[in-house]
Amino acid sequence: MTGPSPRQIAVALEYDGQGAPRVTAKGRGELAQRIIETGREHGVAVEENAVLAQALSAVELDDQIPEELYRAAAQVIAFVLSLRGEIKRARRDGVTP
Repeated sequence: MTGPSPRQIAVALEYDGQGAPRVTAKGRGELAQRIIETGREHGVAVEENAVLAQALSAVELDDQIPEELYRAAAQVIAFVLSLRGEIKRARRDGVTP
């Protein structure tokens, strides 16, 4: 078994419902793997999206994400909340099942 790819990126976001989500951890390679493992150990949903992770990795720690990433981050947050059963996923026609 091989270790994590040095190109692997992980970015942790925290969203408290106020303002925009903040970057609370980020790293590559082994650090990325530890961020993912720690999140899973604590019941944090992990979304694999390399393009979004790359964009978020440019955000400084404890900074809010930039406005141009709001839509992508909102989709991830909505997905996570739907997995937890905290919101119902809306169908494409806008009608909530």
